[in-house]
Amino acid sequence: MNYSPEISAKAQRIIDERRTKAKYQLEMRRREVYKNAPEAEEVERQAASAVTELSKLIVSRSGDFQNSFERIKQNNLDAQKYMREILASHGYPEDYLQIQYTCPQCKDKGYGEDGKRCHCFEELASKLSIEELNRSANMPDCDFEHFDIEYYPKTVDSNGVVPYEKMRDVLLYCRKYAANFSRASESLLMLGKTGVGKTHLSISIAKTVTANGFICAYGSVLNFLYDIEKEHFGRGEQGKDTMSALLDADLLVLDDLGTENYTQFYESVLYNIINTRINTGKPTIVSTNLSTKELYDKYNERIISRIFGVYTILRFYGKDIRQEKRLRGDISG
Repeated sequence: MNYSPEISAKAQRIIDERRTKAKYQLEMRRREVYKNAPEAEEVERQAASAVTELSKLIVSRSGDFQNSFERIKQNNLDAQKYMREILASHGYPEDYLQIQYTCPQCKDKGYGEDGKRCHCFEELASKLSIEELNRSANMPDCDFEHFDIEYYPKTVDSNGVVPYEKMRDVLLYCRKYAANFSRASESLLMLGKTGVGKTHLSISIAKTVTANGFICAYGSVLNFLYDIEKEHFGRGEQGKDTMSALLDADLLVLDDLGTENYTQFYESVLYNIINTRINTGKPTIVSTNLSTKELYDKYNERIISRIFGVYTILRFYGKDIRQEKRLRGDISG
């Protein structure tokens, strides 16, 4: 994935800070051990001296190299064994005086010996890119605690259902989905008229999933497609790669499917997003104000078959909650 210079610089800065922190924490542990077990300091000094002597011997290749090499090597092993015994006797784990990197593979450098970016850099940069997308999406302030099902009618509607009961079940389902989310969770299609809570609950899921350490991208289908179009035709922000960010996210929330104008480019991009995430086993949540019939009329068979064939469908009922709040005088919500 390509990243903007700002994202790359920020990711590298965070990784550099991890390395500095790891070194600092090691020094603090070392001071702690030296205070409680003074003999450990002498053992470490001898071990460091042995390493220096060994390095000089390898470079010079002088004298009885093999015997000297084996002697120094054995002394170093003995010192390491003694240090483990000292640490154990004072209740410390064996690796207490070893530096603890966030990424042992690259040792918090952000790149490997071959100069290629480490997976830790890629993961961090991807997360930062998605966070940037979410900031530009201006995600509303929604959560599960403020989703009030009391605004839903408790009488049978024209569909033959009681909206209050149906939405109580939908709320419970979404709470469980968010709490138990994994990268293998199912994809969801939220169907319902405008203002019945689809955006509120999809954002609530996104916030819970993010709080649990997963990478979640949220935004309207229209805005995402517009950004991808600009980037594809060289009119977007340099280094920004919205498509890759959407495909990489642990959870992708696409709000307001159907508000975008039809173009072959948009249709192709939308299919690519939906199909690729299905093929890679990554969950997606799609919300739309369109009915099932309207979706079939608007989109081609490839998109429809993937969504209705794979996604779990959540149907939302009731009236526009914002209008209900105004009627009841609760304009604060």
